[in-house]
Amino acid sequence: MPANTTASSGTTGSAGGKTGRKKGRRARLIVIVLVLALVAGIGYGAFWSVSTVRASYPQTTGSIKLDGLDGNVDVKRDSYGIPQLYADSDADLFRAQGFVQAQDRFWEMDVRRHMTAGRLSEMFGSGQVDTDSFLRTLGWRKVAQEEYDNVLSADTKKNLQAYADGVNAYLKGRDGKDISVEYAALGLTNDYKPSEWTPVDSVAWLKAMAWDLRGNMQDEIDRSLMTSRLDAKQIEDLYPQYPYDKHDPIVSGGGISSVTGKFDPDAAPSTGIGSNTMASATEGLNTQLSSLSDTLDQIPALLGPNGNGIGSNSWVVSGDYTTTGKPLLANDPHLAPQLPSLWYQMGLHCREITATCQYDTAGYTFAGMPGVIIGHNQDIAWGFTNLGADVSDLFLEKVSGDGYLYDGKVKPFTVRDEIIKVAGGKSRKITVRETNNGPLVSDRSGELEKVGQKAPVGNSAPDRAEGYAVALKWTALEPGHSMDAVFELNRAKDFKSFQAAAEHFEVPSQNLIYADTKGHIGYQAPGKIPVRLQGDGTMPSPGWSSEYGWKKDPVPFDELPYEYDPKRGYIVTANQAVIDEKKYPHLLTKDWGYGARSQRISDLIQSKIKGGGKISTEDMQKMQMDNTSAIAALLVPELMKINISDKSVREAQKLLEGWDYTQESDSAAAAYFNAVWRNILKLAFGNKLPKELRVEGECLNVPRADLSGPVDEQGKLVRECGRRDADSAQPDGGDRWYQVVADLMDDPNSDWWKSPRSGRDTATENRDQLFARAMEDARWELTAKLGKDITTWSWGRLHQLTLKNQTLGTEGPGLLQRALNRGPWNLGGGEAAVNASGWNAAGGYDVVWVPSMRMVVNVGDWDKSRWINLTGASGHAFSAHYTDQTDKWVNGELLDWSFGTNAVAKSTTDALTLKP
Repeated sequence: MPANTTASSGTTGSAGGKTGRKKGRRARLIVIVLVLALVAGIGYGAFWSVSTVRASYPQTTGSIKLDGLDGNVDVKRDSYGIPQLYADSDADLFRAQGFVQAQDRFWEMDVRRHMTAGRLSEMFGSGQVDTDSFLRTLGWRKVAQEEYDNVLSADTKKNLQAYADGVNAYLKGRDGKDISVEYAALGLTNDYKPSEWTPVDSVAWLKAMAWDLRGNMQDEIDRSLMTSRLDAKQIEDLYPQYPYDKHDPIVSGGGISSVTGKFDPDAAPSTGIGSNTMASATEGLNTQLSSLSDTLDQIPALLGPNGNGIGSNSWVVSGDYTTTGKPLLANDPHLAPQLPSLWYQMGLHCREITATCQYDTAGYTFAGMPGVIIGHNQDIAWGFTNLGADVSDLFLEKVSGDGYLYDGKVKPFTVRDEIIKVAGGKSRKITVRETNNGPLVSDRSGELEKVGQKAPVGNSAPDRAEGYAVALKWTALEPGHSMDAVFELNRAKDFKSFQAAAEHFEVPSQNLIYADTKGHIGYQAPGKIPVRLQGDGTMPSPGWSSEYGWKKDPVPFDELPYEYDPKRGYIVTANQAVIDEKKYPHLLTKDWGYGARSQRISDLIQSKIKGGGKISTEDMQKMQMDNTSAIAALLVPELMKINISDKSVREAQKLLEGWDYTQESDSAAAAYFNAVWRNILKLAFGNKLPKELRVEGECLNVPRADLSGPVDEQGKLVRECGRRDADSAQPDGGDRWYQVVADLMDDPNSDWWKSPRSGRDTATENRDQLFARAMEDARWELTAKLGKDITTWSWGRLHQLTLKNQTLGTEGPGLLQRALNRGPWNLGGGEAAVNASGWNAAGGYDVVWVPSMRMVVNVGDWDKSRWINLTGASGHAFSAHYTDQTDKWVNGELLDWSFGTNAVAKSTTDALTLKP
């Protein structure tokens, strides 16, 4: 046992305590299996004992001395290992939070901080140099340091320091193998040792969160790349206007008051922004953006693939329409499936609220950051979904020598050198160049090295053949107050203090919903949202002219939309438009989610209310699992009208007869329809997109035109293969594509429905012919995947979730991956359903994003709230709490969520005291 810990009399210092014996036996069996696997060598010929595997298990009972505490802190864990902390000061509370999170999740925390700092190569070697180079170019850690030094409040800094002290108290005296089994594996090839935690390590995590929720950057790249194959009208077809007539925005009305100059939910609508589009900046752009897109595919997407198919659900219902008489609030953010889950459930309680101990809150935290991100305190509850504001722009820069052109003059780059240390190899030096618009992200592309001429930087260069580079302007690269907002939100007591906290939540821009014990509900759109001089952010802008760019000040916070106790009695946010852009003066984005999920949630709430019923906690939970397919409701009636001559295809078509469009795991109809949908998208759109957007390795014969490559016998077609990672390829099948197809349904002779002959398939000339071919292709695709007998088909067999350890579980030896990873699970739900188990239609049917947690908060009667995590509390691969919530998550179950002192006491199975 490390020198800084002492177990009190009668404790074992293990994770056992009063946890269920069945779980304990299962955990021991897993440990034995792991040891056998490790003895087998895992490719390294290493021998690990049971003690090696169990050395990192946290002590959860008895007592531990923790340097720096002023008083005792109680850590009470329930049967799922979820901790509730009780302290007498803020400093003790956050010091204990750091210690406890490090007990369960330090490997995860350590990997994340290396990622945000561009230091993965120090842990994993030369294979991460390109990723580190890109992240150093963005400078997340540099900005986080500036925030900590110059922007954040003194109280926030104290809390961050206390948290860091707690983490470091855990690390003191421990070797890597005593912290997590992954360090033991890493030690076989690397002498890496964990360093102390710093407050800036916590702040930098917000940059990673902002990166994956940055808005439309990928859409901006994709639209530009499309210009090589599609004309302006065709691109417009693939990015239709938001359907305000069918899908309600979050805020139903209001505008900027002519009296106060602030947003007023009851004011007459303001003047809309109208149309303000611009053409692609200039030639030479696509080479740069293609390379940049390739680079983005390699950057760890900690929260999920970036695109409009991804989002989250949250809604709140007034007590006027609930069985409890108080508001009910639901939230389920949709993020990449990870092991362990991104979220860490926790309660932070002051035994008595005083000036020096201000917190009584519980919910979902990030391991590595103090405070609660989503949850409730004793007065209010809150939830998040991604607002999707366009907070980043790409600028095409005209490079000239050692500088860039701006208003007719050459300005020198701002330059800094970065040294990347590499485990087992020599350090690498890169040079980061910045313009007045931001860092040159195109400098980090290997392709540009090949085409660069007389590059001013030795290791990388812009496309000198064309003379252009690409800079990224992004609000998260400016120091901000988001870390302050986390603590302010945790202390908020009413809507006014909630809005004050929201004002500081600058990046990432989130939809914030609210409810309080007095019965009020509300919504606030926060965020640092830029005001553009020209353009609408949908395409890259010329960086060489001051006519473009951003105004100095963003959209004022008091002009951002909000609602408070709307007459309809509920608020839904699911990444749809915030407010009708024709009635609002500021551009938030042109790339909203298209409202399939939000409208379904609204319809479910309205049907209950209009029927005279009251909504219960169980109703909210049932809504979260709604898996109805909106696109199936549109297409199936048309598919059933098509005359199919092939007996086997007709047999599959009959699966759709009487189907209610729900996507249950055991549904053969859901399996077949989703295969048809995937093939419709491929035939109508996917095969017509440029290679940069199509799935890597999937090849097509396309018209020769100006393309290069192997030519067919007639010299007319060239073999062209896709380049995009399967999880981010297009068409992804999200609700943007729902709208694209809906808009084309009344034009059965559109050119989009025309598809050339392929193999034994005939060409299609209209919609119904393409639909027939898609049904045929889907039949044979599923025959290959699921078998000839359609009675054995099921959606879940196609649509599977595998949880992967985010480091060695994806890159380690196969046997190690099998030891660290879990699954697969057969899932229901689907793309743009409320139960959004997302899949990319271009890439296949595997689950690529999920509701990363679910909660239903019973406001005012907190102990009747319910929650679930995707995996479990522990990041230790062989702990009983590694994935002990996953089966329940798959089945749509929620756990009891204890908050009050008595409820926590009843649910406690392990009790630990941290002592000064």
